[in-house]
Amino acid sequence: MKLSREAEQYILDSQEELKQLIRELCAIPAPSHHEGARAAFCRQWFEKNGGKNVTVDDAQNVICPYRVTEDNELAVVMAHTDTVFPDTEPMPFREEGGRMFCPGVTDDTANLAVMMICARYILQKAPTTDIGVLFVADSCEEGLGNLKGSRAVTAKYGSRMKELVTLDGANLTAVVTRAVGSHRYRVRATTGGGHSFRDFGKPNAIAILSELVHELYRVEPPAEGGSRTTYNVGVISGGTSVNTIAQSAELLYEYRSDDPRCLAKMEGIFRDVLAKCAPKEGTLSAERIGERPCAGQVDQGAMGDLIGRAAAAVRAATGREPVFTSGSTDCNIPLAAGIPAVCLGVCVGGGCHTREEWLDPASLADGCRLFLEFFGNYLKK
Repeated sequence: MKLSREAEQYILDSQEELKQLIRELCAIPAPSHHEGARAAFCRQWFEKNGGKNVTVDDAQNVICPYRVTEDNELAVVMAHTDTVFPDTEPMPFREEGGRMFCPGVTDDTANLAVMMICARYILQKAPTTDIGVLFVADSCEEGLGNLKGSRAVTAKYGSRMKELVTLDGANLTAVVTRAVGSHRYRVRATTGGGHSFRDFGKPNAIAILSELVHELYRVEPPAEGGSRTTYNVGVISGGTSVNTIAQSAELLYEYRSDDPRCLAKMEGIFRDVLAKCAPKEGTLSAERIGERPCAGQVDQGAMGDLIGRAAAAVRAATGREPVFTSGSTDCNIPLAAGIPAVCLGVCVGGGCHTREEWLDPASLADGCRLFLEFFGNYLKK
């Protein structure tokens, strides 16, 4: 569809306010499981800008309903409030060379801000829709948040959900259509320890983990058709001092794949490697601390229709062809439940998941156009 002149003017008129909203959101720390302050800000913002019956659920999801009745079919549009970074103090923000720099500024703060600004246009203009819509600022998308927010929304509304669209990423042409599942583990090694000189030769927990890492990185990832499977040791810690044989050490490990068969194979491989590296003295144990599912049985006609509408919105907003890809996003949960879902990016940036993350504010207008182009699918015909 072609956006109205009124919508185009709203987008242009809102750009400075949108950038200010991003600045304000970036100033509110929101590590996974600690999004309360950002959730409170979003709730108040929605209420001040036309939202009715806005709530925050037990998972810290901010839910702003639009034309939702007790039993009508629902579309969920969400963007997550948490950042991958553990900081509980405001992270450094700067603007330089036409860019905004801040950890989390694109993933997912800018996407969240675009959703909020565009939702305000819809709330205030009150167009009639064929379906109820939930605008959700959801929690715990990152890391060990384990998609808690998406799980809660799907558990509560899944029987009524026609589809879910999440806004995430820093590419206006990317459309995530396949769910990358993952298993996350905390692996701990323990030994008797001792003094580095007097007890030299006793087992060292760090050495045990080092051997494990070496073996894990010798694994050849399984493949099924066009699938992709990866693994990573992301954190390792332990020991007491330079002159102490480490009594304990631990690491965080994950493997992921967009094919459930490969995910199952990786689980078996991981268990075999653990058994191979088990020490004669001491212990080596693994605890699963996170799990993201691959897609389940989704109606291919409904999924194809959603992908087609998302692709059309990308073309209309950017004039470019969409790029279809796999990803680990809030879509994983509805897709596992058989509900069509896609992920769209409504900003451009780089350095995601690094301290050098940046946003190109010039991309935000096209991001708004993409959002409103897609939302046009829900308007009363």
